[in-house]
Amino acid sequence: MKKAVVVGVDGSPESLAAADWAAREAALRGLPLRIVHAWLWQPLDIPLVQNRETEAQAARAVLREAEDQVVGRYPELPVSCRVLPETAVVALLAEAERAELLCLGSRGHGALLGFLLGSYGQQVIAGAKGPVVSVRAYDGEYPVRENGEVVVGQQGSPEESADVLGFAFEAASVRGVPLRAVRAWSLPPIYTWSASLALADAAGGLEPFERKALREALAPWREKYPEVQVTEHVEMGSAGQVLVEESAEAQLMVVGRRARQAPIGTRIGSAAHAVLHHARCPVAVVPHA
Repeated sequence: MKKAVVVGVDGSPESLAAADWAAREAALRGLPLRIVHAWLWQPLDIPLVQNRETEAQAARAVLREAEDQVVGRYPELPVSCRVLPETAVVALLAEAERAELLCLGSRGHGALLGFLLGSYGQQVIAGAKGPVVSVRAYDGEYPVRENGEVVVGQQGSPEESADVLGFAFEAASVRGVPLRAVRAWSLPPIYTWSASLALADAAGGLEPFERKALREALAPWREKYPEVQVTEHVEMGSAGQVLVEESAEAQLMVVGRRARQAPIGTRIGSAAHAVLHHARCPVAVVPHA
C-alpha cells in the first residue's frame, strides 16, 4: 500500500495553501493525498455554552473546504479526509510516522502560525519521524517557481546526510529540475586542533576539504539519479545564512535535523530554524541519524 502525502488543515488561508502544495506534491510522486484536521472535544470548566455536534460539524467543514479546493484543481488525485480525535501535536506526529511526508502551513512573516501556534509547530517538526514540509504562504498563496531549483543543505558525513540527500534528489527528479547542493563551512577557533583539521591539511586546505566532502556525499545519489543535474556550492559562512540566501529563487529547500533527542528535549537545529523562519520557498525538514 502506497504511503500518502499528508497535510494538516485548520481552515486558515495558510493551511489551504499548504493543502494545494501537498496535492501538487502527491500528484508529482504518484501518491494519494490525505487531509487531516485535529479536533478533540474538550468540555470547559467555565460557564460557557458548548455544543459538541456544532463543533464537530465545524471540524468536518474545515476538511470539506480543503477537499473541494484540492479536487477542483487536481481531479484525478486520490484524496481522503479525516478528523483526528487528538490534540494537534499528538495527531500530527502520528501521521508523520506513517506518511511519505507531512505538510503544514505557515505565515509569510514570523514564526509558524495557524493551528500549530508557535511552539506547537516546532514540536511537530522537531519530533516527527518523517519529513515535514513547511509551506510559507503570503496572503494565502505560496511562491510557485516551476523551473526553480531544489536546494539541499549537506552537512556531516555521507552516512549522516544520506536521508536528506535522498529526499532532495527524489524531489528534483520528480520535478525535472536541477539540484543545488550547498555545504557551508567556517573557520575553527585558532586554538582548536582535531583529526579533521589534519585531513583538511592533507586535502590542501579547508575549502578543498569541504568540496571533497560534498562531492563524496553526493556520489552515490548522482549514480542513483543520473538524470538530475547537480550544482555543488561550497561557501564560507553560517549554514543558516548561506541557505536562506540560496532560497531566493528555489522552489523547495531541503534541510536536515538530528533525529536523536537532546538532553533538554527535541531541537530543530540552528540551520533548519533559520530557513523555516526566513527562506522564501517551502522548506522540507528531514530527520537523520
